[in-house]
Amino acid sequence: MKGRKGLNGNISNKLALLPGQPGCYLMKDRQGTIIYVGKAKILKNRVRSYFTGSHDAKTQRLVSEIEDFEYILTSSNLEALVLEMNLIKKYDPKYNVMLKDDKSYPFIKLTAERHPRLIITRKVQKGKGKYFGPYPNVSAANETKKLLDRLYPLRKCSTLPDRVCLYYHMGQCLAPCVKEVSQDTYKTMTGEITRFLNGGYKEIKEQLSEKMNEAAENLEFERAKEFRDQIAHIEATMEKQKMTMTDFTDRDIFGYAVDKGWMCVQVFFVRQGKLIERDVSLFPIYNEPTEEFLTYLGQFYSMSNHFKPKELFLPTEIEGELASKLLEIKVLQPQRGQKKDLVHLAEKNAKMALNEKFALIERDEERTIKAIEKLGEAMGIYTPYRIEAFDNSNIQGTDPVSAMIVFVDGKPAKKEYRKYKIKTVKGPDDYESMREVVRRRYSRALKEGLPLPDLIIIDGGKGQIEAARDVLENELALDIPLAGLAKDDKHQTSELLYGNPLEIIPLGKRSQEFYLLQRIQDEVHRFAITFHRQLRGKNAFQSILDEVEGIGPKRKKQLLKHFGSVKKIKEATLEELIASGLPERTAKNLFQKLQE
Repeated sequence: MKGRKGLNGNISNKLALLPGQPGCYLMKDRQGTIIYVGKAKILKNRVRSYFTGSHDAKTQRLVSEIEDFEYILTSSNLEALVLEMNLIKKYDPKYNVMLKDDKSYPFIKLTAERHPRLIITRKVQKGKGKYFGPYPNVSAANETKKLLDRLYPLRKCSTLPDRVCLYYHMGQCLAPCVKEVSQDTYKTMTGEITRFLNGGYKEIKEQLSEKMNEAAENLEFERAKEFRDQIAHIEATMEKQKMTMTDFTDRDIFGYAVDKGWMCVQVFFVRQGKLIERDVSLFPIYNEPTEEFLTYLGQFYSMSNHFKPKELFLPTEIEGELASKLLEIKVLQPQRGQKKDLVHLAEKNAKMALNEKFALIERDEERTIKAIEKLGEAMGIYTPYRIEAFDNSNIQGTDPVSAMIVFVDGKPAKKEYRKYKIKTVKGPDDYESMREVVRRRYSRALKEGLPLPDLIIIDGGKGQIEAARDVLENELALDIPLAGLAKDDKHQTSELLYGNPLEIIPLGKRSQEFYLLQRIQDEVHRFAITFHRQLRGKNAFQSILDEVEGIGPKRKKQLLKHFGSVKKIKEATLEELIASGLPERTAKNLFQKLQE
């Protein structure tokens, strides 16, 4: 594998000039792409540490890619932490973990309508009612609402009907649709619901017990049984979880563990004194564990949808004051007692999760990052961290298409896959099709400053490889390693072709690097042929529409707008086609064509 044996002069000179102040540093690879962003209290100490001493395998891998770096001075460690989070969000460096949690947790909402309702919602709107939660455990929110529906007969329908519904007959609605319900009645119910959801359900249970005893004394046994059932539902729903705190403060409890360059963070969500859910994150680290934890903590609340509680419990070694200023939340670092035990429990769970995951982590690395390292060694090139692969697909020249897939660190990066309709080539010409696609892809990459690959793979023979090489070298002046994958008689990956002139690169048929190439070839072929089938099916369907009298461009748009997709049009019944607005005769003709 080609690589740097020592520091290049540019890095050495910059290291000597680093200031002893807080700030952020941005590590770059040989293409100038930012691959890691970090922060430090003292820049010169932290940045120099990457290039001196021994490191774990993950940090060694990062350092091996660094060809240059930049730094930005800040006036404080807090400012550096905020800047780091913003830079990570802006550049999304591959060695930084950026939380992309798009989960939104549900709330129980008591609406502010004339006839209030209880609903589950994930959107919080100011002045639109009272919100209780959030509930990281969705089933807990649903169970709690079901319980409240049994206890308090508020209306359930979004719009009032003109007659009573089943909920009224079940005793779970006062039927404001046909009966007059006083605002005093609603005020009493909403007040009790508010107390209940703010942790006062024990008080409600005691009140129900008194009513049950009173009904029993008055020989109203059916009514007493109803109260008893309501009490039982409260106990089953609200008291099945162990109380973790004696107060009802909402808080998140963090603990973490570090080993072999990996960090696991465990979060306990405590709501109304109950441990109701937990969250586990596992990721590689390249900085001091306490620094990495602070970055994670900032992202946990600012870059994802996690609700900020009133308090955080953090381990004692974390800078609690810095975390509190960053998040604007009260931070406690318990030294003893039950609160300390909870932090310790979170740390213990994090350590167990990390130990359990190591076998899977090592196996995954063997198949991915180590496989591309060995592939680079076999080919005599830099480790191909980014691989882009191309394949053509057509049937006797009809609807020719090409597809490109991307593998980063040995794993598919599906958001970066691209599809291409061939525009300039007439007839079945795989060589010219490959020229067009490679030209379009890398002309755009150069124009827009997109990251260039470390290796390009063509799923095809020598002719297609040479066509791609001609465009890259002679038209675009790009020096990117280019290889091809050939298949045997059974249509399975058999050879890796590389060099100029092309030669077979010997790879063990049972090696992880060979399996990686198989996965790349299978994936690019799957992606290309799927696109081709979609396009061919769409074009065939368009030609069917063209054959039906009475369907022109406007009615095509009308059909797509009504049904939403070509697939749904194909599956439509005659009645559904008529309902879309087609004249009956036209609908019958189309239905008959589709059946044929």
